[in-house]
Amino acid sequence: IRELIATYANAVTRNDGDTWSSLWAEDGIWSIPVIPGMERIEGRDAIYALWKEAMAGYPFQVMIAQPGETVIDGDTARGITYNQEINTDISGVTQRWAGEYVDEYVKRDGRWLFKSRTYRVLHIGKPE
Repeated sequence: IRELIATYANAVTRNDGDTWSSLWAEDGIWSIPVIPGMERIEGRDAIYALWKEAMAGYPFQVMIAQPGETVIDGDTARGITYNQEINTDISGVTQRWAGEYVDEYVKRDGRWLFKSRTYRVLHIGKPE
């Protein structure tokens, strides 16, 4: 699961959509309630399409992720992941986001995947 979280952050930083989308279960759910249109996206294909559209607005982005807790129960698990992102949008505005993902994981074919990720913004500020 730590590898899953680290690979997710690396894929965001590298804008590697193929790797990023491969981390989701086919029936995954992604939710960022603070962003209109991203309140609940269902299914890997829909999640990936929206991610590609969103990332087009950010030519520079670095994500650092840190697991906060993980509870495993067989082939399912839940956890909290804290992250920081520094991004610059296409208009040149740079921000630092700090947030928290509430995650559900599922193990399929011996591999952990995101079943759901719900993001809560903790802070948005300017980078130091």
